[in-house]
Amino acid sequence: MTDALQFLLSGIVVGSIYGLIGVGFTCIFNVTGIVNFAQGDFAMVGAMTTIALLSAGVPLPIAIVLAIVVTCLVAAIIERTAIRPVRSDVVRGIIVTIGIGVILHGVAALVWGTDAQPMPAFSGDAPIRIGGATISPQALWVVGAAMTAMVLLELLFRKTFLGQMFRACAINPFAAGLVGIRVGTMSLISFVMSGALGAIAGIVVAPIALTQYDSGLQLGIKGFVACVVGGFGGPIGAALGGILLGILEAFAAGYVSSGYKNAIAFVLLLVFLLFRPGGLFGDLEKVRS
Repeated sequence: MTDALQFLLSGIVVGSIYGLIGVGFTCIFNVTGIVNFAQGDFAMVGAMTTIALLSAGVPLPIAIVLAIVVTCLVAAIIERTAIRPVRSDVVRGIIVTIGIGVILHGVAALVWGTDAQPMPAFSGDAPIRIGGATISPQALWVVGAAMTAMVLLELLFRKTFLGQMFRACAINPFAAGLVGIRVGTMSLISFVMSGALGAIAGIVVAPIALTQYDSGLQLGIKGFVACVVGGFGGPIGAALGGILLGILEAFAAGYVSSGYKNAIAFVLLLVFLLFRPGGLFGDLEKVRS
């Protein structure tokens, strides 16, 4: 039972990371219909920028804010220069985001090098005991960030006029433009929000796992699987899908073999694409829409 509790807690923490990346996916998807495969790289940019600023002597809170701003600027530039010309073609837009991820890998390797970089924990390293299991204080930051992002984004999409404009742009951009919604502006805002969420994800995860130029690739894949499992329609589905994926990975690594950990994500991806492409909460999202 102690082992099971430890696996459960570890899975929730890791799944919250995936869910936080997945929530960033929903920002862009709910406006443009494009799956941004560079979302994990936004996390890498945010984490590496924070680490670089800390190395330069900048205090942690200021470094975090500046890193988020830098990542938002990168996301805005990407939307303006690469996404906007192909926004009307979803397939081309997805392909462009894959290329953007490759470019960001190369730029990060040139700027920060290829070595993995550590980052100090926000609240110390003394473990927190829950029953017979332990977690690090940084894990609470990860779970808290994921839950906060999920709730705030859900409220934005469901309860605000801006959120309704976002969804109108995703459903029918032409009709949205006819009623006065500036589709290009909505797309830009969605990329900036996605960049901010990606940066936050990378920053809160960095003290737990070393960060390097290509660390965003794995996060992006797991975040995408989280969205497929939970459903792309809303942040709650993405976050819960990530937690489910994290728990399954933790139990597979603990009770079977750590070699099967990454295989779990691809098995889930295939199963859901074949038998429930709308995700666990896809039907719920249709009703609420």
